[in-house]
Order: sequence, then structure tokens, then C-alpha cells
Amino acid sequence: MNDMCEGASDKVRCEEALADIYLLLDRECSPERDAALRAHIEDCPPCLEEYGIDEHIKQLLARKCGGDHAPAELKSRLRASIRQTVASRGGVTVERTEITLEQRSE
Repeated sequence: MNDMCEGASDKVRCEEALADIYLLLDRECSPERDAALRAHIEDCPPCLEEYGIDEHIKQLLARKCGGDHAPAELKSRLRASIRQTVASRGGVTVERTEITLEQRSE
């Protein structure tokens, strides 16, 4: 994957888009950031594939976890792991990450 995919009309780097995928999935981005990320993802096949995979994982977790809330310790460990992974892969720092699991009736 390139730092910035060819054909992407926005100026979002792949590492930034991938770091913010869960913010996008959880609708926790500002409208401007949401639009920039979606524009990048739509024009970048590797990022679009990752977005699709993460969307499926999120839906699977929501179905299988039955809407139970994750323990605070697990959330803390996940945040730390996400920060470490993002920093080691792209040099991007994540200041704050929140994870929300909710049950959706289908």
C-alpha cells in the first residue's frame, strides 16, 4: 500500500485513513473528516478492502457479543494496542480511541 493511493482526489494518507476506520464506522468523525476519509477509501482499493473487513468484524462482534459492554480493562488494553500498532505501522499517533459495541436488531 502506498502512502497516498494513486487516483485519490483528497489529501488523506492511507495510514491516516486506516487509523481512523473505526471512528468512521462508529460515526465519531466530524462531517468534514468523514467526507475526506470516505473519498479516500472509495478511491483506494486497499483501504476500501480494509474498511470492508473491519466493517464485517464490527458487525460480527455486535452479533456475537449480544450487546454486552466490554470491561474497562479490555477497552484500555485495546486502546493501547491500537495506538502501538498505528504508531509502528505509519508513524501516526492516536491521542484517543473509544470502542463501542452495541446490539442491533436485524
